[in-house]
Amino acid sequence: MSMSSWNLISRLSERNRLLVLSVAVGLVVGLAAVVLKSLISLIQHGLGSVFGDIWNGALYFIVLPGVGMLLAMLFCRYILKDNIGHGVTKALQAVSRHDSRIKPHNMWSSVLASSVTIGFGGSVGAEAPIVYTGAAIGSNFARKAGMSYRSMTILLGCGAAAAVAGIFKAPLAGILFVLEILLFNISMNSMMPLLLSTVSATVVSYIFLGRATPFECTLTPFDLKNIPFYIILGIFCGGCSIYFTRTTLWLEDRIGKMTNPYLKWILCAIGLGLLIFLFPPLHGEGYESLGVLLNGHELSLEGQTPLAFLSRSPWSVPIFFMLILLLKVFSMTLTNAGGGVGGTFGPTLFVGAIAGFVVARTMNLLLSGTPLSVPEQNFVLVGMAGLMAGVMQAPMTAIFLIAEISGGYDLFLPLILTATIAFGTTRIVEKYSIYTKRIAQRGELLTHDSDQAVLTLLKVSDVIESDFSPVRIDDTLGQLVEVVSESTRNIFPVIDSKGRFQGYVSLEDIRKDMFRAGEYQKLHVFNFMRSAEAYVYDDESMDSVMKKFETTSAWNLPVVRRSDRSYVGFVSKSKIFSAYRDELKIVSQD
Repeated sequence: MSMSSWNLISRLSERNRLLVLSVAVGLVVGLAAVVLKSLISLIQHGLGSVFGDIWNGALYFIVLPGVGMLLAMLFCRYILKDNIGHGVTKALQAVSRHDSRIKPHNMWSSVLASSVTIGFGGSVGAEAPIVYTGAAIGSNFARKAGMSYRSMTILLGCGAAAAVAGIFKAPLAGILFVLEILLFNISMNSMMPLLLSTVSATVVSYIFLGRATPFECTLTPFDLKNIPFYIILGIFCGGCSIYFTRTTLWLEDRIGKMTNPYLKWILCAIGLGLLIFLFPPLHGEGYESLGVLLNGHELSLEGQTPLAFLSRSPWSVPIFFMLILLLKVFSMTLTNAGGGVGGTFGPTLFVGAIAGFVVARTMNLLLSGTPLSVPEQNFVLVGMAGLMAGVMQAPMTAIFLIAEISGGYDLFLPLILTATIAFGTTRIVEKYSIYTKRIAQRGELLTHDSDQAVLTLLKVSDVIESDFSPVRIDDTLGQLVEVVSESTRNIFPVIDSKGRFQGYVSLEDIRKDMFRAGEYQKLHVFNFMRSAEAYVYDDESMDSVMKKFETTSAWNLPVVRRSDRSYVGFVSKSKIFSAYRDELKIVSQD
């Protein structure tokens, strides 16, 4: 947008600016989604035509994914000098910790890095990178237009919603994704920008990519007699969700302990290459394999893998796909840990589809010789919703996304049933989703709980009181009395020669001596100083601050900088409660 356009927008009221920018964000994010999908397709087809037949595809499967990871790693390490992985989690952190501000380079860097990673065969999804790209576009547009933190947060959500809408052509799912995963307590007044951005992005996607849905499928009508099998699928998806989340985080922690990035890349590239060579559906996003299963066809493995013999025996087929289900988590994590840039959104859909196929094929083998059978393509589709509901803990997003991207509204009942059961099964064991588990453990997560959400939104900087008069630790009583006479406070922070906080003096402690002029030069501040019950750091979460107040029973606590413990000010319970009430009104009514 030109400078004159920004000047024109800046003259509008904040509400009107928000509406105008939501449309602009939707259009730009829709274009970004088109560019990402086109780049991935272009790279895949180009590499496939050159290397696809070499060594019967071995080079294509074993070597090229590692090359893509290396290129992405070098790009992030030496050009960006930033970590841009885990896009959805980063967007969440931006809202809860960084005032909804995202670096400008994220408006394009995730698109470039993820297209190389996936185009070369990295076993990750493009959805999280485009969500982070959309969130960055929304955040930076808002910052350029001088929007408030609250409006910036809404525009960040508009960008994320537009990303989902654009890449899947699913506007309703984009809105639900933001409501369930990214933001909280959004009122109907805030829904209009989300609607405008998702519709804009979807229109752009239709214009450039056509009307075809991302997952073309051939479905059979829903039959009530299959309800027990969908219940089984829901429970199975819940178990797979727990495995997916815990294994991913465990493996990331283990690989993350390696300090040498090149050794890490080598090991991850070798592991990923071997996995893809043995199990070709793990290559890239894997959506081509899903298209075969969604139309009720058999996935041809002959000539693609040394394990192709497994497809010749009826019972070995579900075993082979069960191995793919279990190993997708490893191929995804190896891709990201080895330097690649991609998300867990796509792999979640992939694993869910495989889970649905495994359950359906197993049921059909067990029921062979009886009048009963289950439609495998239906279960593949519904399984995608089941795993999304469990891994992301966003059942509404799962239900409507799968219905929108497949045109499968005829399966609305099994989608609801399976997603609900998978979500409930997962929540018994896992309170948080794969996106929120780590940041929730750090107390930085915005949730749908209003109390916790308000505490997370409040910053220490919002409640610091800096009108206290500091004194030096070696000042005399006479100097202290002079400061007291000019202050309206009854607490006096004590600092050393470098400005570091040492303690405090209370007016009550010096009251009996402050009128004894003969003691003014004999007594010093350190004779009256008390130690603070606890410190509050200037970048500490409000949830942590409140726990310190509860533990110490103090009414005031000093604020110091984490870097050098220099004095900043005080926070008081009364100030926090006042700010809390004001913020709660905004969160509840805005």
